[in-house]
Amino acid sequence: MATLRKMVFWLHLSAGAVAGIVILVMSVTGVVLAYEKQIVAWADRDFRTPPPSANAARLPIEALLANARAASPTNTMTGFTLRSAPQLPVLVSFGREKTLFVNPYSGEVLGEGSKKIRAFMHLMIDWHRWLGMEGEQRPIGKAITGACNLAFLFLVVSGFYLWFPRQWSMKVFRSVSLFGRGLRGKARDWNWHNVIGFWSALPLFFIVSTAVFFSYPWATPLLYRAFGEEPPPARPAEQGGARRGIGLRSREVKFDGLNDLVARAQKAAADWKTITMRMGAPTAPVVFVIDSGDGGQPNRKLQVSIDRKSGEVSGTETYASYSTARKVRLWSRWIHTGEAGGWIGQAIGLLASAGGVVLVWTGISLAIRRLIAARTKSRTEAVEPVRSEVQNL
Repeated sequence: MATLRKMVFWLHLSAGAVAGIVILVMSVTGVVLAYEKQIVAWADRDFRTPPPSANAARLPIEALLANARAASPTNTMTGFTLRSAPQLPVLVSFGREKTLFVNPYSGEVLGEGSKKIRAFMHLMIDWHRWLGMEGEQRPIGKAITGACNLAFLFLVVSGFYLWFPRQWSMKVFRSVSLFGRGLRGKARDWNWHNVIGFWSALPLFFIVSTAVFFSYPWATPLLYRAFGEEPPPARPAEQGGARRGIGLRSREVKFDGLNDLVARAQKAAADWKTITMRMGAPTAPVVFVIDSGDGGQPNRKLQVSIDRKSGEVSGTETYASYSTARKVRLWSRWIHTGEAGGWIGQAIGLLASAGGVVLVWTGISLAIRRLIAARTKSRTEAVEPVRSEVQNL
C-alpha cells in the first residue's frame, strides 16, 4: 500500500505540473461563467418592455421577425425566443454575432443588449473551451483543454485517495478537513490544499466528469453502451457538416404561417416560460423547444415539431419518453454549469471552481518547495564530504 500511495502521489504531482496552468484558466473562467445567465440578464435590464396597458396584446411573431430582419439585413437570422413574462422582449438571434431585442407590443427593435457584457462572456467561453484560440486553431485548443480536463479528473480522484488518512482520529481528520490558524509557508499550502480538496472533491468530480462529453465524441456512445442502449447517430456538426449550412438555409425561410405555428406551440404547454425556434430548411418541420423551467432543467422541456404546410403536430418529445442514457446525457450539460440545481447549484459550482484555482496555486507552490528542498539536499550531500575532509586537515 505504501508503494501504491507513493506511485499515485508522483502521478498526481506530475499531472498537476503538466496540466496546472490550463486547469487554472478553466477554473478562473468557470468562476466568471457560473452566473453568466444572471449577469447578462442584469446587464440587459434596461431593455425590459412593460406592456403599455393592462390589456395590451402582443404583435404577431411574423411582424416582429420582419422588423428584426429589416434592422439587420446583412446578418443571417438563426432563431428567436419568446418569453412569457410580459416585461421581457423577444430575442431574435443572428448566430453568436448578434442578438436583437424586439418590443413585443410595438415591434420596435430595441438594440443588441449589453454588447460589452455579452462580448466579455463570449471571451470567457472561448478561453474556457478553446484557450482563446480561433478559427482553424480551435480544434487544437479543444484537444488541449480536453486532455487537461482528463488530467483534472485524475487529480480529483487521486487527490481524494491521497487525502484519505492512513490512521483515523479526530485530530488527524481536523487537520485535513479544517483550516488551521497561524500557518505559513509550506504548512499553510499543505493545509489549504487538503482542506479545499476535501470540500470541493465531490462537486469538482461532477463538473469535470461531465465536461468529458463536450471534449470527446466517444464519451456519449460509451455512456449509452454502459446502459445497454444503442448510441444515437452522430450529429451533423460531428460529421463535418458545420452549422454554416443551416445558417445559409435560414436566409430562405419565409415567415408566412409562423403566427399559427407559434400559437399551436403555446397551447402545447400552458405553463411555458420560453419558446425557442431555430431556423431550418424551408421544407423541414418547424421545431419548437418549450421550457416551463428556468432553462437548466431538461425534465421541464418539451420539443414539438409542427408541419409547416398542414400546421399539424408531426412529433412530440418529452423528457419521460427519453431513455435512461439520454436523460443522463441531457443532465450532464446543466450539472457541469450547476444550473441543474438552480442558483444554489450555481453557487456550488462557483465555489468549486474557485477551489480549483486555489488547488492549482497551492499544488504548484508545494511542488516548487519540494523541488527547492530536493536541490538544497542534493547540494548539501555533495558538499558534505568536502567539508569533512577540510575539517580533518
